[in-house]
Amino acid sequence: MLDGWMRRRIDPFLDRLGQGAARAGLSADAVTILGFGVGLACAVAIALRLDAAALVLFGLNRLLDGLDGAVARATRRTDRGGFLDIVFDFAVYGAVPLAFALREPPGFALPAAALLFSFYVNGASFLAFAAVAAKRGMDTASRGIKSIYFTAGFMEGTETILFFAGMILVPGWFPVLAYAFAGLTLMSALARVTLAWHAFRDQEGESG
Repeated sequence: MLDGWMRRRIDPFLDRLGQGAARAGLSADAVTILGFGVGLACAVAIALRLDAAALVLFGLNRLLDGLDGAVARATRRTDRGGFLDIVFDFAVYGAVPLAFALREPPGFALPAAALLFSFYVNGASFLAFAAVAAKRGMDTASRGIKSIYFTAGFMEGTETILFFAGMILVPGWFPVLAYAFAGLTLMSALARVTLAWHAFRDQEGESG
């Protein structure tokens, strides 16, 4: 929901960084893979209760996640890069709740499971919408140029950063934040399903 507002403010900065990285010979795929490794390190730090390190690593992961797209824009976008970007994003987003569950199973396992369930449903709706949109030749740049059709929602990258940062800063609030995040994420998935119901309506008499 906040990504459009945020992108207008950070994209010029990221584009400058991306152009510099491209001139230095750094590829977008290398940035994506590095960001993935940093994101997994963040999850390990959370599980080990190294909260200051986890917060720094999470911030770096998010910076690299934005930078890989900027490098791709400065060079060329590829299907492989787009694929890696979305898969590694989903993996990091799943690793953070898992890390909290491992950190304190009695108190954190159930809210972590609820959050992961919401991510699963939301991810399925996001990717299914993108697949059908591609089949129909639909395109959008509402959240910047993407390799797949990107539908906006209540819970996007900016909101995820805010919730995850809050969890890392105040771990004791994890259950409350996780349930709130899960509820909003499921609302986002429901909104996308409603959009798909109308956008993908077949012509009268069609089936299948």
